[in-house]
Amino acid sequence: MNEPEIAAPAQAPASDAAFDAALSLARQGNAAAAEALYRAVLERNPDHSGALHQLSLLCLARDELDEAARLLRRWIAREPNVAAAHNDMGILLHALGRHEEAVASYRQALAIKPDHAGAHNNLGLTLRDLNRHEEALRCFALAQAIEPDHVDAHVNEALVRLALGDYAAGWKEYVWRLHTASFSKGRKRPAQPLWLHQWDISGRTILLHGEQGLGDTIQFARFVPLVAKLGAKVILAVQRPLTALMAGLAGVSVVRGQGDPVPPFDAFCPLPSLPLSFETTLETIPADVPYLSAPADRLAKWRAVVEPLARPRIGLMWTRGGSPQDRRSLPLRLLLPLLERREVQFVALQKELPDDEAALLRSTGVPGFLGERLADLADTAAIIAMLDLVITIDTSIAHVAGALGKPMWVLLPFSADWRWLRERSDSPWYPTARLFRQPAPGDWQSVVRQVAEALAELRLAAAGA
Repeated sequence: MNEPEIAAPAQAPASDAAFDAALSLARQGNAAAAEALYRAVLERNPDHSGALHQLSLLCLARDELDEAARLLRRWIAREPNVAAAHNDMGILLHALGRHEEAVASYRQALAIKPDHAGAHNNLGLTLRDLNRHEEALRCFALAQAIEPDHVDAHVNEALVRLALGDYAAGWKEYVWRLHTASFSKGRKRPAQPLWLHQWDISGRTILLHGEQGLGDTIQFARFVPLVAKLGAKVILAVQRPLTALMAGLAGVSVVRGQGDPVPPFDAFCPLPSLPLSFETTLETIPADVPYLSAPADRLAKWRAVVEPLARPRIGLMWTRGGSPQDRRSLPLRLLLPLLERREVQFVALQKELPDDEAALLRSTGVPGFLGERLADLADTAAIIAMLDLVITIDTSIAHVAGALGKPMWVLLPFSADWRWLRERSDSPWYPTARLFRQPAPGDWQSVVRQVAEALAELRLAAAGA
């Protein structure tokens, strides 16, 4: 998993009816009432370790990191030899991007409690984000030695092995994701058998379904035609923003939005399990592009808007609009040196922006499609189809552009997601991709400089053509 494990609740220093009631409310899902009681306990006893712990967890979950830090420092000052306190401080420091300090906190937790499986797993996550992947693997192995069924440690091992290109081991470990709480929440596994290429599917109907983010579904959709070539009738269930785009995918008989009724089927397989089904290696990734195309009606919808724009037209995507701690996104202000270039026509591909960034975008004169104009990713695909290049962060837009076979430049954080591997400027998944990586955590300025230099080279090449 990508998120640190939260430590188990600390033991209250003594029996406390208000604190016990707060814990009960928290278990019932009433976080607001629990928080009020925790704060009441702390007003009466500012050093109540249990209340400090539980309140810090609530603040961590809400990204209120300054308040969480204040509470954790008070807890550690009161009880410096509690492993859970140092583990939680590591989680906080990791969220703040202070990775070396997080490593020190986790090591302190493990010095106190060497068999703390969660701290081993969390240490591995932080080492991974420092691109110390081999050390991370050792941490995940230690967590599994203590708790053989530690799901997060297995999933994290899988993601590191995939990042290292060890697909043979990585896909097998990746099966553990099916046991995570986030996967099972709200999901009902079909009664039909799971197909992993272990028997002949010819003449049968199989349900292939999306499982994670939009980008994952697009990335793994390339395997759908391979299943169809085995003689199966394919029902494809994907997130609703993808249904129109996936309707033209080769080998698909029926496309449904997730949650919609589907025709009867004989077997099922989540899309992210198909690389395991086909024993995929770096050398055998099905990378023929394009394998998706923009629907004709969407091209007609956007042609009058996009085609009058000057060329070269370059699509731009810079934020996922999530948490301030989202390491994949960068602020628009860092891209202003690029937007000042008048020899290219930038087009913003963002569907939503906070008010301050929307105002900044308008001030640049760069056209965009904010609000309801982009109904789904079929609309976005139609716009991308009429561009010359897409410059994007690691988001679903990268997968759309790559699946369309459109030249794209992907801006990546220091420790990129597993699918972009390590230290490469190309991608075996998307032959039209060029990767620009942070040389150090958080260093987007260097990435923007690299992109500016590449744009200058592109202009010179075009002038000499």
